[in-house]
Order: sequence, then C-alpha cells, then structure tokens
Amino acid sequence: MNLSNLDELKSFLQQSHLRPKDYLGQNFLVDEEALEKIIEAADLKSTDTVLEVGPGLGVLTAELAQRVGKLIAVEKDRNIIPILRKHIKRFENVEIYQEDILRFHAAQFISGDYKVVANIPYYLTSKLLQHFLELDNPPKLLVLMVQKEVGERVIAAAGELSVLGISVQIYATPEIIHQVSKNSFWPVPKVDSVILKITPHNNYPEITDKKIFFRLIKLAFAGKRKQIHNTLTNGLNLPKDQILEILKKAGIDPTTRPQDLGIGEWTKLYRIISQED
Repeated sequence: MNLSNLDELKSFLQQSHLRPKDYLGQNFLVDEEALEKIIEAADLKSTDTVLEVGPGLGVLTAELAQRVGKLIAVEKDRNIIPILRKHIKRFENVEIYQEDILRFHAAQFISGDYKVVANIPYYLTSKLLQHFLELDNPPKLLVLMVQKEVGERVIAAAGELSVLGISVQIYATPEIIHQVSKNSFWPVPKVDSVILKITPHNNYPEITDKKIFFRLIKLAFAGKRKQIHNTLTNGLNLPKDQILEILKKAGIDPTTRPQDLGIGEWTKLYRIISQED
C-alpha cells in the first residue's frame, strides 16, 4: 500500500480506525515529489545514522531506512506505533521509541555523527530547533518540513531578523530547499510549508556565554519596533549615556531597530556589554 497516495491513505486510516490528531499536529504528507526533495536534501549515505521525529505511519521512515545504516524513529502517539512497526518491519536497521522528542535523550542511543530528518508537527518547531542545536553533540545536519512563515523567519537577514532567526543562525546555516503546498498534506493545513536544511557550525566562538547573549537579544526584541537605545536602556537598567557609548563602540546607530542589526553587529554588541559587566 502506498500511503503517500491520498485515496489509499484515507482508506487505510478508515480500516485501521484511526483519525489524524490535531493536537499532535498530524498532517500526513501525500506528495511524492516533496518526499524525494527531503531525501535529496539529507544527502544520505549507507553509513549514516538518522534520527526521525514523528514518523507517523512510516512513509518517510521507509524511504530513510533503505538508504542509511541506522534509523532511530521517535513517535509520541502510542496508538500509531503498532502500524508504524508493521509498515517498516522488513527493515532490521530501524529502532522505534514511543517518546516525546523533547524528553528523548539522543546521547543514550547515538554515538558519533548523526542527522535529523523529519516532517515535524508545526507547534513544535521552535522548541525542537533549540533542543537539537543546543545539545552537546548536535546533529551534523537537520532537514525539516516546517511552516513556510517559520522557515522564512529562520533564514531572514538583517532587516527582517527575529529572535528565532538569530537563535538558529548563531548555531547553524539555514536554507530553504523547496516550497511545499498545503495541498501536499492530509488533512490540509491552513498554511504552506518549506523544506528547511540546517547545517550546524561554530562560526561564533566569541559568544562564550550563550545565556548572556540571548538575554541581550530578548531584551532588545521586547520592544521590536522601538529604537535600540531605548530597549537596551530599559532592559539593561543602565544610564542612557552609557548605552549610547556602548552603541558607539559597536558602531551601531542608536536609532536602529533590533530587526535591522546583523549577526555580526549582535556579536560585537555582546562582547562590549560583556566587558562592561
């Protein structure tokens, strides 16, 4: 049975007495081209270890399993696990765990390099990105199906940067590989999607204290539309003259708004404020 075919998927779910669970963000992919784009972006090798989040009925799982050395599939919905096991039972290189991915300790099951490939529930995107990118042993690659608007925020440059975009770009290089229509899923969601490829790196070793760095970011973006000298004066509880001097040292116009600064300017500002402390 081809579960990426809409008619066959609906028939199968009906026979199995299953309905997609909205609270788990279950929208099944029924677009073979999108499936192929995910596989292509993951650049899979027979020696790869892959972690799949939310495998669902196993459509993507089966494609991954036949291409990699080891596949770990983490599914939260216990009711769908028996069907998933049945669908991929021919593959001996797949391990299935019933768990919330944010509570799953990957280090217990994976040693060395690995990739994360998934069609993830959209409500989980920000937390999942943070979870993997901040691990001591982050994946060497993430390929994720995400909401289009979120994907665009993740890759945004100065002028459109957000806390989410900075949070990802500090740890990795993101790029949109392919746009996917909302009609590529069933049930049909309200929004279109994109395939997001994220390659972790360590391009900002000067950020030695991530807590201080992101505290600065969140303080600044608390007044996103305000000029940065105002948000920092209020957020850091420092005299305005001192904030203006810090911004001058960083080469930043005090009337600039937070979303207009680039990553390089944020790191420079972080270094100067760290020295002030």
